Amino acid sequence: MQTLGLGFTWEQLSPGQRFRTLNRTITETDLVLFTGVTGMLETIFIDRTFAAEKGAIQGQFVPAALTYSLIEGLLCQSMIQGTGLAMLELNKQVLAPVRVGDTVHGEIEITSVRPTSKGNRGIVVSRIDVKNQKDEVVMTYEATRMLAGGTADQGTPQMA
Repeated sequence: MQTLGLGFTWEQLSPGQRFRTLNRTITETDLVLFTGVTGMLETIFIDRTFAAEKGAIQGQFVPAALTYSLIEGLLCQSMIQGTGLAMLELNKQVLAPVRVGDTVHGEIEITSVRPTSKGNRGIVVSRIDVKNQKDEVVMTYEATRMLAGGTADQGTPQMA
């Protein structure tokens, strides 16, 4: 019997498949907790007046690492829940600032899928475009992950 709520096994994915995450609005609480736990207490993140005083872009910025982490969280809760075994490589480009109050989502395209030489697992490469509420791409990254394979009983992942 297939279990609901599990992510895709590598065999269920193929190049060209596209997915979209749910939206996530970034709050000041997200910023405070993230900068506190990571130690990213940079002035641009903790001083609301800093950007305006320096003539930079207006608004309260959030670290790109926070934006990336929120999108990865959405993927962990859906696409790779219970099937993701490892993040092997990540290549990220930050294209525009993200601020408190922005709403972001990820658009995923599978670009490569191949089995590994060992065990019931595969390597999946995907491109993720992170967009804001204006449909602007604020970040793009390519992720190479190892995903579990399915078993003969209707795709239930095997975590070997």
